[in-house]
Amino acid sequence: MAAQASATAAAAPAWRQFPFFDVVPVKDVHDLASSPEIFKSAPEISTVASSSSGLLVADIHGSVHILNKDFEAVTGWIAHIGGRVTHMAERRNILVTLGEEDNIRHPLLKIWDLGKIDKKTGSPNLMRSVKVQYGNRPHPVSTIALSASLSHLAIGLGDGTVLLYRHLDQSLFSGSTALNGLPKSRLIHESSPPEPITGLGFKEPSPSDDPSNPNPNKEKDASSFLYLFIVTTNKVLSYQATGKGSGGTPTVVDEIGCGLGCASMDWRKRDMVIARDEAIYVCRTEGRGTCYAYEGHKSSVHTHLNYLVIVSPPFIPSASAASATVRNFVARSANTGSASDITKVTVFDLENKLVGYSGTFTEGVREVMSQWGQIYILSNDGQLSCLQEKPTSAKLDMLYRKSLYLMALNLAKTQRLDESSVADIHRQYGDHLYSKGDYDGAMQQFVQTIGNLQPSYVIRKFLDAQRIHNLVTYLQELHSLGLANSDHTTLLLNTYTKLKDVSRLDTFIKTESKRSDARRHTELPFDLDTAIRVCRQAGYFEHASYLAKKYERHEDYLRIQIEDAENYKDALMYLRRLGAEAAESNLARYGRAMLESLPVETTQLLIDICTSTGSLEMDETPPRPTRQPSAGPGYLAYLALNRAPAAPAPPPPDVISGALVEPAPQKAGPSPRRQESIFDDPREETPCPPTPPVKSRPIPVKRPSPRIYFAHFVDHLDYFVTFLETVALKRWGQSVESSKSPASPVSEPDAQLDEQAEKRDQIAVWNTLLELYLSLPTGESPDSSKVDAMRGKALQLLQSKDLPYDPTHALILCSSRGYTPGLVMLWEKMGMYEDVLRFWMDKDKEGNSPDASHQVVRQLEQYGPENPQLYPLVLRFLTSTPALLSKHTDDISKVLEHIDREKIMPPLGVIQVLSRNGVASVGLVKQWLTTRIKEARDEISTDQQLTNSYRLETKTKLKQVEELSDPEHPRVFHVTRCSSCGGQLDLPSVHFMCNHSYHQRCLHEQETECPNCARAHGVIREIRRTNERLADQHDVFLSEVKDNGFVAVASAFGRGVLNLAKPVDDGVVV
Repeated sequence: MAAQASATAAAAPAWRQFPFFDVVPVKDVHDLASSPEIFKSAPEISTVASSSSGLLVADIHGSVHILNKDFEAVTGWIAHIGGRVTHMAERRNILVTLGEEDNIRHPLLKIWDLGKIDKKTGSPNLMRSVKVQYGNRPHPVSTIALSASLSHLAIGLGDGTVLLYRHLDQSLFSGSTALNGLPKSRLIHESSPPEPITGLGFKEPSPSDDPSNPNPNKEKDASSFLYLFIVTTNKVLSYQATGKGSGGTPTVVDEIGCGLGCASMDWRKRDMVIARDEAIYVCRTEGRGTCYAYEGHKSSVHTHLNYLVIVSPPFIPSASAASATVRNFVARSANTGSASDITKVTVFDLENKLVGYSGTFTEGVREVMSQWGQIYILSNDGQLSCLQEKPTSAKLDMLYRKSLYLMALNLAKTQRLDESSVADIHRQYGDHLYSKGDYDGAMQQFVQTIGNLQPSYVIRKFLDAQRIHNLVTYLQELHSLGLANSDHTTLLLNTYTKLKDVSRLDTFIKTESKRSDARRHTELPFDLDTAIRVCRQAGYFEHASYLAKKYERHEDYLRIQIEDAENYKDALMYLRRLGAEAAESNLARYGRAMLESLPVETTQLLIDICTSTGSLEMDETPPRPTRQPSAGPGYLAYLALNRAPAAPAPPPPDVISGALVEPAPQKAGPSPRRQESIFDDPREETPCPPTPPVKSRPIPVKRPSPRIYFAHFVDHLDYFVTFLETVALKRWGQSVESSKSPASPVSEPDAQLDEQAEKRDQIAVWNTLLELYLSLPTGESPDSSKVDAMRGKALQLLQSKDLPYDPTHALILCSSRGYTPGLVMLWEKMGMYEDVLRFWMDKDKEGNSPDASHQVVRQLEQYGPENPQLYPLVLRFLTSTPALLSKHTDDISKVLEHIDREKIMPPLGVIQVLSRNGVASVGLVKQWLTTRIKEARDEISTDQQLTNSYRLETKTKLKQVEELSDPEHPRVFHVTRCSSCGGQLDLPSVHFMCNHSYHQRCLHEQETECPNCARAHGVIREIRRTNERLADQHDVFLSEVKDNGFVAVASAFGRGVLNLAKPVDDGVVV
């Protein structure tokens, strides 16, 4: 006995031991001073088993009890009458019991339906009851195994025989009520020589989504079949129960067996665990697996979740034992002096290679139960203890205190903690390694926290220059998982540039996304805007342009090529590929810069944008003319606002010919860019992806207004002329060449274009062209031939009746530029003839033009007949100075004659004009005045005669009225002829007071007025009524006074409007 105790004491585990479990006594709910009532008779308990309905307890009297969590019997019945229950197994609420009964030599197999309770007896429904026998001699049942699907039941006998019931579930649920209706058992193993069966266990098939299944996508492999492990005292065998090749002879897995109760399936139901005195073995269907060294006698082994519970046989403890648990027990019991046997219970975590509990029980261990997620240990004296597992957080704290972070990670995996909890372990492990100076190892742990730990927590730890390589690793992983923001991208790119690691930078910006969003659109693993910005700031223009071009950031690409790399030619070709719409918006920003470097090509591109509705790509370069340099001043005030000093431009085109010629090539200075990039190595250069082709638009697009590009030509006036002329010709078919018919536009304008906007654009183009024609060429000594050519174009423009320019604007331009032909032309077109005459008059006063006065006379002869108001002006001018008077004496006479002939001015007005400056003498107009005075006298005499005749006539009428109105004065009629028919009057006849007589038959009935005088009297009455109405219309009278003045007043007097007597309401006449 002492030797056994010594051997057992030496069997202490070499694994790390932790107090993951607390021993808590389980008391009866009705008597807290004692254990549960059912376990007080522990020696009578024959077997226990876990089930989904509760804890199953069977005794030697053949009874089975189902216990709840308070260990009170919920249901109990006699399963085997007059015998005892030896084995139990439950699956899917179906209970299988094996036991002995009186008068029956062989073991009896019974199957119960725990879901159906008989209300009369209180026992479950008995579904099947058969004898277990093979041969004539009875053998006891040593162990049983029931598959999870109830399809197979294996029974091991003491003589080494294994019986297998197949398709058990089909038999149970077939609807048959016969108690013996079970399929015939099949002998699958028979030991020779006989070896008792000490353990059975089914290896369940792995589901397709089981992570332990190595081949989830294959049709059928070994993991998809059901296997039965058979354990004897000397070996372990494997039997294939289902699938192709099933039903054969069991194959030997290991030549090492175990005692009864020392074999159990692991918690995943995948492998068989064998507990022997020297070690713990794990057997698989293909052979022995992992072996765990743990020496010592073992009486039983049980599985609980991921733990393995090993119970040792009773032994005498020793103070020299290798197990600290035994030594501690001896130390505690030294004072009592007792030397009783103890039983040791050890809970192993095989996957994490640790001991979660190790304790001793003085009264021995009768049963170990795994139910409701707890381990229950029943002692021989009926005491029930619960091994309560501590929370995972408490277990992790124990490992943290001992810096066992790897073990903590393994434990978290076993406990199936969530991702955030595992990440917290990695964080603490990383902090631990960081404090120890292992920065590489710490970063490996911090990388595992991405997605659960704030990146700033890690980044702040590695901002030191010596740890920048670790920071790069973290940032790269952050981007690869798609969790980086713009700040992280900035930091990573800055680290690349600081380390000058161009190869990693190239790899980074070319990395395609490993993730996709909910819409399944591929995304970059970094912030594109930030990457482009940082590469630009660091001088890596090739990388920035690569990203911008590949991911169609057109504005960024052009900004890099123009502002940074100064690669204007590539930018211009890129704009052509983009199409008119994108090129329009970008040229509005970069047009001036591109004109500074490539004026010819840029001008042509602008022309194409404003005139074309299709693709802008060119098959061949158009011809380009040569033009002398020009540095003219600003032509419009708004073009010169906010201008930076312009760099010298290449020779502009010849604006006279209208064609474009390639200027002489210029040497471009080196662009400020990095040279370390792999883009600079032709052998390793990776070309940028081509720009996606722009699809042709079936519907013509609206062409942009040329006015948005005017400001770009502020320092390129010659190219400006070419641009405007070409746009006007191609877009609207307009040209200053009046001798030619207008050219047809290249493409018809879209019908939906705003006609008013187009009209405004045309006016703006021709207004600007006129200003350029009057300004170019510039310089100290411009070529006179070219000056004449430009002025000639300006005159043609002004003379054109089809070109839509603004006359007022043109008038201001010609005046400010001193272009006399244009001024005269515009005044003539606008009907401003007086301004033409005044212009020549001013020229004469200046004395610079000796022929100015003759121009005044010629212009008067041209415009005077239709504009008589010009004659007084010219007369005043010709008599303003003695020189003009002596030079144009004959012209003055002609003017006076025309004035007199056309009655333009009265003689008094002429005298007033001539007498203003005292230059003209009376002798100059003596003859003219004599003639006018004579004519006036004749006119006065005629008017006096006419007045006298009116007076006589009035006097006669008044006398006649007086006679007619005198009732006492008789009237004698001497008329003998009818005034109507002209015949001789006869009776009856009618005489009127107006001396008209008529036959009565010549008058209409009821006619009381002389027919001959009625019409004249009617006209007079209508005139009087009209005058009466006009007397009340004061606004009409005032408007006539404003227009004619004295004439209107005299006419009103003549019509009697002003002296008309009107009656009022009270009868008084005023």
